[in-house]
Amino acid sequence: MATEYGQGYGLDSGSGFPGSTERRHRLPAALRAPVEGRTWRELAHVLLSLPISILLFTYAVTMVSLGAGLLVTFLGIPVLAAALAGCRGFGAMERTRARALLGLEVAEPEPLRVRKAGALAWMGAVLKSGASWRALLYAVLQLPWAVFSFVVAVNVWVLGWALLTYPLWFWVFPMYAGQDGVQLYGDEAYRIYLDNPFEITVTALVGLLFTIATPWIVRALTMVDRLLVHGLLGPSRLVSRVVELESDRGVVVDTAAADLRRIERDLHDGAQARLVALAMDLGLAKEKLHEDPETAARMVDEAHGEVKTALQELRDLARGIHPAVLTDRGLDAALSSVASRCTVPVRVEVDLAERPAPAIEGIAYFTVSELLQNVSKHARATWAGVEVWRTENRLMLQVVDNGVGGAGTAQGSGLAGLAERLDAVDGVLVVDSPAGGPTRVTAELPWRGAHVR
Repeated sequence: MATEYGQGYGLDSGSGFPGSTERRHRLPAALRAPVEGRTWRELAHVLLSLPISILLFTYAVTMVSLGAGLLVTFLGIPVLAAALAGCRGFGAMERTRARALLGLEVAEPEPLRVRKAGALAWMGAVLKSGASWRALLYAVLQLPWAVFSFVVAVNVWVLGWALLTYPLWFWVFPMYAGQDGVQLYGDEAYRIYLDNPFEITVTALVGLLFTIATPWIVRALTMVDRLLVHGLLGPSRLVSRVVELESDRGVVVDTAAADLRRIERDLHDGAQARLVALAMDLGLAKEKLHEDPETAARMVDEAHGEVKTALQELRDLARGIHPAVLTDRGLDAALSSVASRCTVPVRVEVDLAERPAPAIEGIAYFTVSELLQNVSKHARATWAGVEVWRTENRLMLQVVDNGVGGAGTAQGSGLAGLAERLDAVDGVLVVDSPAGGPTRVTAELPWRGAHVR
């Protein structure tokens, strides 16, 4: 495995936009929110949503209604296909707008699967695509929400800033409107105006509260926009899961091919070469058996030692493929065997009421084995510990050492490869290894019981 220990983490704390970094501010978030760029971008998104949603709704309803009305003729199908294709195009525009103003990264939905060339095949693919109908649903649902969010955002924003700046412009009323200030209450006999210093100050303070609350109200409104864009304009969960499984299958295939190459290399360079040399030595000993019995006996004795060495190499190779102790006695005994070969003392605790499925058991064994190899080679530790337990439907593994730390899953490291292997079976690898140690690596695997042995 490649060297992992001594590699640090490159952390990039962002504010939701690519390339942004977290900075320390003297003012609390509530006070700086009204003037932050994020607030103005979100407000711009809400304001733009109304005219865009009117355009989307008008296009979608008009085209779909026209297509539905023309279904009695052949023209209805191409009109419906054009309507859905247009909605997909508007969906791409909305994803771009959400990315620019909300910092929301949404992957493109599944592409059209056009099996044959021609207009009919393309129209059939558009009509069969779930992404097309989700884009149409977005165009219909966006309008009522855009109207609501526009009205709320504009009113609270205008009210807050108008009241906050009232001390600066209240003079407009006595000079141009013929009244002392903003009328708070009035009837035929009595009127209340906000005109004295106390009332003006209270008005400004109320405006300050509205101004501080406005960014959070707008942010709450945009959360619904985020849900709509992510849920209706992105890939469906089923498609995302299929893509994930295809990627995991590729990792499994690559891992299996790498293991086969490793086994072939170990056999060719190790046991096979030793057995070839052994056959040659025995052939020479056979030729010298009658001429020089003493030399032949010495050569046979050397060959006997080579046989022992070759058998040991074959045992090690078989243990690397799937150790017999794991099949016969389970994880507790197998991990204890691995721990005994580690260069530092290792405490092993396995708390399992039953054995997992053979495939999960094998992955758990090789995960702990590779982590303990890291401890031996790179950690410079004086002790290590291995814990295995079950939590509901997950098998948990944890390897701890008091070494120098600095381990990470950076690209190209051995831990990165191990994380990819676990991800291929819906597993998770978490590394906590600050510089100076200690290192704590936690692996999580799906639990499947051993129904058939």
